[in-house]
Order: sequence, then structure tokens, then C-alpha cells
Amino acid sequence: MAPVPRSIKGAFRNFKTSVLLLGFAVYFLLPWMPWARNDAPAQAVLFDIPGRRYMLFDLVVYPQDIFWLSMVLFIAAVVLFFATSLVGRAFCGYFCFQTLWTDAFIWVEHFIQGERPARLKLARESWQSRDKLLKVGLTRLVWLLVSFWTALTFVLYFGYAPELLLAFFSASAPAAAYITTLALTVSTYLAAGMLREHVCTFICPYGRFQSAMYDPETLTAHYDVRRGEGAKGRAIARSGLRTLEERRAQGHGDCVDCGLCVQVCPVGIDIRDGLQASCISCGLCVDACNTIMDKMGYPRGLVRYDSETNLGKPVPDKPYLDWKRLKVIGYGVSIILMSAYLMYDIQHRHSFEHSVQQVRSPLFVVLSDGTIRNRYQIRLTNISGAEETYSVSVLGLPDGALDLGNFSQVSIRNGKSVILQVSVNLAPDQAQSIDEFQFVIRNSQGEEVVDPARFFTRKTG
Repeated sequence: MAPVPRSIKGAFRNFKTSVLLLGFAVYFLLPWMPWARNDAPAQAVLFDIPGRRYMLFDLVVYPQDIFWLSMVLFIAAVVLFFATSLVGRAFCGYFCFQTLWTDAFIWVEHFIQGERPARLKLARESWQSRDKLLKVGLTRLVWLLVSFWTALTFVLYFGYAPELLLAFFSASAPAAAYITTLALTVSTYLAAGMLREHVCTFICPYGRFQSAMYDPETLTAHYDVRRGEGAKGRAIARSGLRTLEERRAQGHGDCVDCGLCVQVCPVGIDIRDGLQASCISCGLCVDACNTIMDKMGYPRGLVRYDSETNLGKPVPDKPYLDWKRLKVIGYGVSIILMSAYLMYDIQHRHSFEHSVQQVRSPLFVVLSDGTIRNRYQIRLTNISGAEETYSVSVLGLPDGALDLGNFSQVSIRNGKSVILQVSVNLAPDQAQSIDEFQFVIRNSQGEEVVDPARFFTRKTG
């Protein structure tokens, strides 16, 4: 039977709820956030697939910026490794989409069907029960609506949200919008409503290899076996075993075997069995155990975030974050360096992309008057955010050597590219003395770039 988690109060539950509310607010509201733009809808985050551009507030990313995506993915991976080395699988427990949506679905289930005992009782009832049909049916309906809302919101990132929403419900949106919404609705419903812990345990690749990144110093949820078991093991708090003095006099540990830590676990494991691959380090078992310890008047921390190294000491110290390790420091330095380089590259990006290619078939042509001609292709892509005008000149060539055809300037709309076919013509004596020169590309704002080029003749060809 799949786990039926009990709700619990505590510091880690409050943190999980805060992350859930913040994550949902960002995800569902961001497509509706206005942002002034010159040549695009006023939407803060917009992935303009037809226009081949991705607008993130004031930053516009183009396919040519694929290096940025590679850097972001690299940084994200190293941040994940860094966090795992420090605090185990805490990303899964608090920030993963699967965790957030599963938490929301469990809350809906709890709101409609009641606390864990009521849900277990409902699960045992026959489907002929009117109460079960009503409550389970309403739960599934709300799950489906949340899944649909999730899928539709994702689609709204790829168009102007007000117009796309109207088009969607008036059956005039692109087919891709309906296909994507259907696919994400089904997958969200299955992942958060049906599969739940199976996604974390069997499907998610991170869950399969994260154990390789654990160290004995990694801080994660642990059960203090020596304190909890004592010499004779754990025992329920019955008469004669209620106070710490009574329990220790009879050789029993502090664990009263209430099972609350198991009942609140979203993946259904027993933390008292030791560290397990399925554990997502969400801290709910810590909240549950601390609640019982408070009621019994025992010290907190029987279940706590701690490291194997500290728990293995004869007298464990207060748990602490051990970051002074070569691996952790290496991850941290990598994150800082790569993030700094990415920010530098973004800040120093030109307002246009450019490249100069020699036409190599043939490398040069000898005209009837002996003049030697080389041809070049200049590719310009405007990424300035507005229409721009560009001019091309040369350095290191005599006047009149550059042939731009019938134009002296070219206007390019934002996000568009133009290929210019230009020629350089030199007399034989000039060609013998010139091997290299430079193209100078300048926009109307005064920004310019210089690209080196070679001139080929019989001597160099």
C-alpha cells in the first residue's frame, strides 16, 4: 500500500510550506508579470519560439547564446553536487518540483478526506460507499484541475499570456498548445497523484546516484541509535517506562516506538532503520520526533540532522555543517568562478553577433585588367532589442578597395540576421604587399567590432 502521510507541525514543515507557497507563486504568477518591451509583448518571461529568442526580464537570449545555457546547466549540476555533499538530498526534500506538487496534492487529499486515520479508513471501504465515491472523486477532480492549471501555465510562458489564454479557450490556439497541455496534465496528475514516492525512488536519476556523493560528514536526517535503543531496545511509554530515569534504569532507550516518524514520511520509510536511498531529507521525521519528545519531556534530537562521523563519536557533539572538505571547497570555488564568468560574459555581450568568412571557391579571381578579387561573407545578427543600422569599412587597404555593392549601410530588425556579400579588389602590385587587413563593423550607436581577414593571391594561395 502506498504511504498515507500524516500531517505534522514543526520548523521543517513550516520551511517546506514556505518554499511551496513561494514556488507556486513564482511559477503561476510570472507569466502575468508585465514588463515593458520595444518590439515584443509586455511580459516579463517569454519564450518566443517563432522569433528564436527567450526574454527573461531585461535579458534577451538567442540561439547563438547556447554557451550561456551550457554554463547554467553546469552551474546547476555543481550546485546540486555541492548541496548534496553538505546536506544530503535536501534539494529533493524542499525544492524539487516533484516534492512541491506532491505536497500540494497531499494537502488537497488531507483537506477533503481528513487526517491519516480517516484516509486509511476510507481506503478500506468498498467502492459502493457513497462517502468514498464523493470524497475520492472530488479529490481526483481537484488534482486534475491543479494538473491542468500547471500545464496551461507552462504553455503561457511561450506566448503573450492574455492573448494565448483567450485563444486557448476559444479553440484558436496552435495545436502545440493543446498537445503540450494534455501531455503535462496527464504527467503531472500521474507523478504527483499516483506515482509519488516511486518517482523519487525508481524514476529520478538523481535518486539513484546521490549516494555516491554522500560523505561520512554529510549532514542528513539520522536516528540516534544509541540514545533511542539503549541496551534493551526501544519500548512504548507504558507504566513504569514513562520517565527517562525509569527507562534508563531498565535499559531502554528514549524511543517510545510511537511510529509517528514513519507515519509522516512522504516516501514511507522508517528512519530508525538507518540511512536509506529513498530518504529525501525533508525533515518531517525530525518534526514528528521532536513533537513526541516535547510531550514526553525528553530532550529533542533523537531524530535530527547530523553526520555519521558525529553520531559515531562516544559523545556526539552538537550537529554542525562541515564545509572544510576538499570536495566541498572545490565545488564552491567552481560555482563562484563559473557564475562570475557567466555574469561577465552577459554584461560584455555586444549588441550584435558577427562573423566574417572567406569565400573559398575560388580563393581569388584575376579580372581582365589584372586586378585580383577576394570575396567575403559577413553575417550580422541584431540582438540589440530594436532595429539597427550597420556600416562596414576596412583597415589596412587602400581607398576604393572594398566593394559593398549597391549599398553603404544595412538595416536589420531585432533578432534577425543578414549575410552581406562583399569583395576586395587590389591591383597586382598592391596584392603582393598586402596579406592581412581588418573589417570594421559599426552600428548607429557607435559600437564597433574589428574582424581580421586575409587577402589571397597567387603568392599566398
